[in-house]
Amino acid sequence: MTQQLDQGATAPDFTLPDAQGNPVTLSSFRGGDVIVYFYPAAATPGCTTQACDFRDNLASLGAAGFTVLGISPDPVEKLADFVEQEALTFPLLSDEDHGVAAAYGAWGEKKNYGKTYEGLIRSTVVIDAEGTISLAQYNVRATGHVAKLRRDLGIDR
Repeated sequence: MTQQLDQGATAPDFTLPDAQGNPVTLSSFRGGDVIVYFYPAAATPGCTTQACDFRDNLASLGAAGFTVLGISPDPVEKLADFVEQEALTFPLLSDEDHGVAAAYGAWGEKKNYGKTYEGLIRSTVVIDAEGTISLAQYNVRATGHVAKLRRDLGIDR
């Protein structure tokens, strides 16, 4: 099981391909706050709800100084389809070997219908301008998560 990150920890840097195959590096966003959310699979009901919720709140999150990055173990091609289908306007990144998810504590043991398996744990990590974790939430719900995150971050509509 991977170790979950705590507030005050240094955010592990990473470079992952986006939906167009272009590399995106976390440290290139230094100087601004970043919301990194991990989701299990593009184009599934819960993940679509969550992605569209981030899309619909992107302007106010951006106005508050936040950049949003979504990360899943999906291949680039699936992300490209998801971005197009849902008109997503923020980067989705492919972590096929789940190395970044593991580094962030978002990959580990899950239980579903009595079965235990390794998988992606729906999580959100907020990283401040200096690269430090300011908020880490694990096992979040897809529905209503962005509203809760906005409250936790003190962002009003």
